[in-house]
Amino acid sequence: MSLLDEEGNQDESLESKTLSAEDQVKDHSTGTRVVAGQIFLESGKSDSQSENEENFHSQEQEKENSLEELNSLEMSNLLNKDLEEAEVQTPVLTAIGGTADGEPCHFPFLFLEKEYAECTADGREDGRLWCATTYDYKKDQKWGFCESEEQSNKRRQMQEAEDVYQIGMKILNESSKKAQKKVAYQYLLKAADMNHTKAMEKVSYALLFGDYLKQNIQSSKELFEKLTEEGSPKGQMALGFLYASGLGVNSSQAKALVYYTFGALGGNLIAHMILGYRYWAGIGVLQSCESALTHYRLVANHVASDISLTGGTVVQRIRLADEVENPGMASGMLEEDLIQYYQFLAEKGDVQAQVGLGQLHLHGGRGVEQNHQRAFEYFNQAANAGNSHAMAFLGKMYSEGSDVVPQSNETALQYFKKAADMGNPVGQSGLGMAYLYGRGVPVNYELALKYFQKAAEQGWVDGQLQLGSMYYNGIGVKKDYKQALKYFNLASQGGHILAFYNLAQMHATGTGVMRSCHTAVELFKNVCERGRWSERLMTAYNSYKDGDSNSAVVQYLLLAEQGYEVAQSNAAFILDQKEASIVGENETYPRALLHWNRAASQGYTVARIKLGDYHFYGFGTDVDYETAFIHYRLASEQQHSAQAMFNLGYMHEKGLGIKQDIHLAKRFYDMAAEASPDAQVPVFLALCKLGVIYSLQYIREINIREVFSHIDMDQLLGPEWDLYLMTIIALLLGTIIAYRQRQHQAIPRPAGLRPAVPQQEPPPEHQPPQ
Repeated sequence: MSLLDEEGNQDESLESKTLSAEDQVKDHSTGTRVVAGQIFLESGKSDSQSENEENFHSQEQEKENSLEELNSLEMSNLLNKDLEEAEVQTPVLTAIGGTADGEPCHFPFLFLEKEYAECTADGREDGRLWCATTYDYKKDQKWGFCESEEQSNKRRQMQEAEDVYQIGMKILNESSKKAQKKVAYQYLLKAADMNHTKAMEKVSYALLFGDYLKQNIQSSKELFEKLTEEGSPKGQMALGFLYASGLGVNSSQAKALVYYTFGALGGNLIAHMILGYRYWAGIGVLQSCESALTHYRLVANHVASDISLTGGTVVQRIRLADEVENPGMASGMLEEDLIQYYQFLAEKGDVQAQVGLGQLHLHGGRGVEQNHQRAFEYFNQAANAGNSHAMAFLGKMYSEGSDVVPQSNETALQYFKKAADMGNPVGQSGLGMAYLYGRGVPVNYELALKYFQKAAEQGWVDGQLQLGSMYYNGIGVKKDYKQALKYFNLASQGGHILAFYNLAQMHATGTGVMRSCHTAVELFKNVCERGRWSERLMTAYNSYKDGDSNSAVVQYLLLAEQGYEVAQSNAAFILDQKEASIVGENETYPRALLHWNRAASQGYTVARIKLGDYHFYGFGTDVDYETAFIHYRLASEQQHSAQAMFNLGYMHEKGLGIKQDIHLAKRFYDMAAEASPDAQVPVFLALCKLGVIYSLQYIREINIREVFSHIDMDQLLGPEWDLYLMTIIALLLGTIIAYRQRQHQAIPRPAGLRPAVPQQEPPPEHQPPQ
C-alpha cells in the first residue's frame, strides 16, 4: 500500500469513530476497562464537572443542576420533534415517464420472478434505473423511470469514474515499483478529470508533494479549491496548509485557521493535529492548553486504537543538519552493504542475525521496509535453531495475524509457552495476554498477572504496560493507581506508545496524579506524532537525498504545521541553505527564521543558536545584538551549548549587545572548553587573542618611558649586562647564518637518476619578491 493511500485511510472522516473518541474525551475517572493496554473510559463525571464539584459552592451547583435539567428537557423535545419530522418527510420516489408517469414507485415489486426493494437497471440496455408502480409488473405493466435522463448520464459518468479509480488504486496498492505507481496515477488523473472526489484528493496531494507526478503547486491549489467547494475535509485541510505556508497563494494565517477548522469539523485527523499544535504554541490563536488537549486527545484516541500487539512502525527522525555534517551517523540508517552482510550471516545460520533481521522487517525502519513475509522466514529459521526470542515473535505474529501469517491463537500459544518456559520475557508477556483475554485458553487473571510480573521484572515494556493496566482497572488485583503510574512510566521509558497514551489519560483526568493539562498535552502530542502520517518524514528525507529539495521542503512544511520539531528544523535548514527554488529569494530567510523559532520553542539547541545567528548577522530580520545575546544565553543556560557559550564570550569581548568585559569573555570561553572537547582548540586561540588584547590594553594604560626610566639595568642584570646581551645577539646571528648556508647547499641525487631539466625563469615582472 502506498503512503498516500495509508494517509488517506488515516484521514478518513471519523463518522464511525467520532462517538467513541468523544466519549473518551470526556475523561471519566471510574468504570474503566482495558483493551490491549489502553485505558477506555465508560462512565463517571468529566474533568470540568469534577472541578466544579470541588470549587463551586452548593448554591452554584444547584443552579448548574437546574440548568442541566432544562438542557436535557430541551434536548429530548428536539429529538422527539426531529423524529416526528423524519417520519413525515420520508422521501417517496415518483415514476418519471413510462406507463405510470407521476405515480409513486411500489417497493418491493416483482419483475421476472424476482423481488426488487429499490430501483433497478435490469431489463434495460441503456442502464437507466426504473421501478414498477404496482407489485406485479408482468400483470399490470405499470412502470416509470427513477431518474431523469440528465441524472442517469451523470450517474453513469460517476460509475465510469469509480471504475477507473478502482483500477488505479488496485495497481497502486499491489505494486512496489515506481514505474507501476506512475501508471496508477495516470488512471487516477483520468478519474480526477471526471470529477471523482477521492481521485482528486489523491492527485492533488501527489501534485503538491511531487509523488509519482511532476510537482505543480498551482494545479494542486486549483484542485484543493474545487474539493473545498465540494466540502472535502482533506481539501479544506490542504488549502489551510497552503495559506499557512504561503505556497501558491499569499500567506494568510486567518484563512489558514478557517480552513483548518472546517477540515477538523469534517473529521480530518491531520487538521485536528495542526489545531492542537496551534493552540498549544499560540500560533494565530490565543494559547489554550484545554483546546489543545481536546484536539490532541481526539487524534491520540485514533492512533492508540490502531496500535497492535506487535507495536507500531518505527518513526525515523533524521536531522538534515546532522546528516550533512556526519553522513549516515546521525540518521541511524543501515548501509546496504551492512544489511547484505547480516543477510549473509543469517543464511550461514547465525541465529542473532536472523532474529535481528526478523525484527527489522517486522517493524520496518533504519532503511529497511516492513515485510512480514521475510520477518516470518527469519524468525522461523531462528526458532528451529532453538532461539526463544524468535519463538516469542512468531507467537506475536500468529496472535495478530496478517496477509502472510494466518491468525491462530492455538499456534501463538504454543510458541509463547515454549519461549516462556525458556525464561523469555516476550513469551511471558504473550502468555499473559492469552490468559488475560482468553486467547486459546480460559481467562485466568492470576496467571496473567504472574506472567506479566515476570516479563516486567526483566524490563520488557509490554509486560510493564499490561501490568500497569491491570492495576489501573483492578483486574486480578486491587485497584492501585500509584502502581499503575509506576509501570506506565517504566513502559514509557522503553518508548511504548500506549504507555504514553495511558499516562496522558491519567494526567488529563487527574487519576492517581495531580491533574496537569500541560503534561497531558505533551504526552498526547507524543502519541499523535507516532501516527501513520509520520512515515512522510522518511519520504521527505528520501526526496532530499535524491536531490529534490522542492518536494522535500513542502513535505517538511506540512509536518512542521503538525508540530513535528524535526520537520520544523529540517524545513528551516533547507530554506537556510537556499536549496528550495519554489520559495522566493527574499522570503527564504524570514521563513527559515520562523521555523527555527518554532523548533527552538520545542527545545532544539541548534535552532536556538541559529536564532541568535540570524539576529546577529541580520538574516531575515534587522541586526539586533541584544536579541542575539538573549538567544545565545538561553541556549547556554538551558541546553549547556558550547557554541552558545563561545558566542557569548565573543560578544563580551567585543562589547556587542552587552557592556565589554574581558574577564566575563574569558569565563565564557573557559566554560565552552569544559562543555565540549571540540571547543578546546578555538577556545585556546580565542584566549591567546584575548591575552594579546589584554596586554596591549595594559601597555596603553601605563607610560612606557616612565617604566624604563625607573629600571636600573646594572642593578637588575649586573654591571656587565651589555656584554651578556652582545654575546647572545652574536650567537643568534651565527645560528641564523649557519642555518641559511645549509639551506643553500645542493641536495645530492641518487646515482643513476637523470638530472631534472631546469625550469625556464619567468619574466622579471612576474618574479615573486625576494
